[in-house]
Amino acid sequence: MAQKKLLRFAQIKEMPHVLEYPENMKGEWHSFFKNNNPIVLELACGRGEYAIGLAGLCNNKNFIGVDVKGNRMYIGAKKAMDLQYSHVAFLRTQIEMINQYFDAAEVDEIWITFPDPQLRTSKAKKRLTHPRFLRLYQQILKPGGCIHLKTDSPALHLFTSKVIDMYGLTLLHQSDNIYAEDHSAELDIKTHYESLDIAQSKKIHYAQFSLPDTMPDLDEALMENLKQTEKGYEHA
Repeated sequence: MAQKKLLRFAQIKEMPHVLEYPENMKGEWHSFFKNNNPIVLELACGRGEYAIGLAGLCNNKNFIGVDVKGNRMYIGAKKAMDLQYSHVAFLRTQIEMINQYFDAAEVDEIWITFPDPQLRTSKAKKRLTHPRFLRLYQQILKPGGCIHLKTDSPALHLFTSKVIDMYGLTLLHQSDNIYAEDHSAELDIKTHYESLDIAQSKKIHYAQFSLPDTMPDLDEALMENLKQTEKGYEHA
């Protein structure tokens, strides 16, 4: 297994559509894709199923899968290459560094699909819809650019709803069970994680929202709210 990983790491270094911690990419993505089409990110993309799936539905947008795990990224990168998708790329880096690779208003849309829900309250700041991450997205998203969250975690869905309410985000669509209602073809794309059904919730939650021009500093109040909620569950 270790040898297989090393082989994949070596192979992605030879793939022109995979960029590992690249320098001087801010403001250069349209040049990279050789077009001025909208840029869509899949954060914590894993194997890149969503970036690939979205690219198959739409050829007039550019899709970039972002993750730090090159071993998993290799699978999506190879598939994009096999499909000859010139409008798909992969960026290997930490999500915490995302604003180092994109200029202001360079990104049109963000997808967060089945991220680690970081269920412990003490790890809430690691949730990809926590305000500390939203402020990073705010630096690179176009005004009105939307964020999509698709998750099988009721806890992450509720947390995101709380953030949307507390911070005055604009909720565009929300569902507690997206497959039980009419939905777009974009939401039919399934990731490897979704197929595992680790949460065993039987329901897929979805939220689409956009960010305000400025976000209030309510992070301490949010954490206190989470702690109080956690205590309530313990005494229930």
